[in-house]
Amino acid sequence: MNSTVVRNLLVRGMLAGLAAGVLALLVAYFLGEPLVDRAIGFEEPHAPAHEHEVELVSRGLQSTAGLATGVLLYGVAFGGIAALAYCFALGRVGRFGPRATALLLSGVALVAVYVVPFLKYPANPPAVGDPDTIGKRTTLYFLMMVLSVLLAVAATLLGKRLAPRLGNWYATVAAVAAFALAVGLAYAFLPVVNEVPADFPATVLWRFRISALAMQATLWAGFGLFFGELAQRLLRPTPKAVPVAAGTVPG
Repeated sequence: MNSTVVRNLLVRGMLAGLAAGVLALLVAYFLGEPLVDRAIGFEEPHAPAHEHEVELVSRGLQSTAGLATGVLLYGVAFGGIAALAYCFALGRVGRFGPRATALLLSGVALVAVYVVPFLKYPANPPAVGDPDTIGKRTTLYFLMMVLSVLLAVAATLLGKRLAPRLGNWYATVAAVAAFALAVGLAYAFLPVVNEVPADFPATVLWRFRISALAMQATLWAGFGLFFGELAQRLLRPTPKAVPVAAGTVPG
C-alpha cells in the first residue's frame, strides 16, 4: 500500500470519524445529558458549603457546544488512528474485503479499547468518585485499556499461528479463550475502585453507564459502516459501464 493510498484512507477515516461522531453526539445529548443533570442535582445538596464556586462555563454551554466540540474532535482523532490501523490490518487478518475489514476492525476495537476497560472501571456520572483519587482512577483505566489492546493483538497473532494446524474455527476459539483468560487475570489482579455514595440513585448510575456504552457502540459501529463504504469505493471502485453505440450489437 503506497503513501498516496494511505493518505487517502487517513482522510476518509477522519471524515468517517466525524460522521460517526455526529451520531454519537445525538446519543450523548438525548440519553446521557439528562442523567448528568440528575447526578448534578444529587451532588449539589451534598457538597460542602466551601465547594460551591461560581462556574466558569455554564451548564448549558457544557451540554451543547462543549459536548459537541469534545465528541466531534474525538471522532475525528480516533477516525484517523483507526484508519492507520486499518492500513496495517487490511489483508493481514484474513481474506476480507475492505468493508468487512472495516467492520471487523471496528468491532474488535470497540471490545478492546472500550468494553473490556469499561467492565472493570465503568463510567461514572458527577457525584460518583472521590476527587482526590481521580489521578489513580485515570491511571488504572488507561492501564487496563493498554493491556486490553496488547492482549487483543497477541490473541490475533496466536489465532493466525494456530490456523494452519487447527483450522480457522478452532484457532479463533482458542485465541478468544486465551484473550478472555488473560483479561480475567488482569481483572483479578488490578485494584477495585468503588466510590459510589451509599445514597446515590442506582437507576441513574445504571442508565448513565448504559448510555455511555451506547454512545461508544454508536461511534464505532458508525465508523465501521461509513469508513467501510469509503474504503470500498477507493480500493475497489465499481467499473464504469461503457455505453453501447446505437445500432451495434454487444458481444
